Amino acid sequence: MADQSFSRDKRLLTPRQFKAVFDGTTGKVPGKQVLLLARANQLDHPRIGFVIAKKSVRLAVERNRLKRVIRDSFRRHQDVIGGWDIVVLARKGMADSDNSELHAHFAKLWKRFSRLATHPPAAKDSPARRNA
Repeated sequence: MADQSFSRDKRLLTPRQFKAVFDGTTGKVPGKQVLLLARANQLDHPRIGFVIAKKSVRLAVERNRLKRVIRDSFRRHQDVIGGWDIVVLARKGMADSDNSELHAHFAKLWKRFSRLATHPPAAKDSPARRNA
């Protein structure tokens, strides 16, 4: 079984790391009240970061609960994700889901993400697409 820890090296920590994902997104996985943006990271493990605005989730206790549940789900599924940097963007209404619903929803998102990770979309301006 793969290492299921959630150490510092599994997190996006600096604004530069977040910016790299936002500017160089190569994969998107939309879900119910959430969007996962991803970019390959040249590492042997995935890293995750959260963008949960007060505007989307009003109460700090709810924002913290969401982060805790998503972190746990990420920790359990990181072996199927691979070397990607992922930013989780929360939308309005996400805090209305209870923990079991969130775990189930993110299990589906990680599964969809793993398919995306094994078959990345072709670049929009690749030579093969321009000549087609």
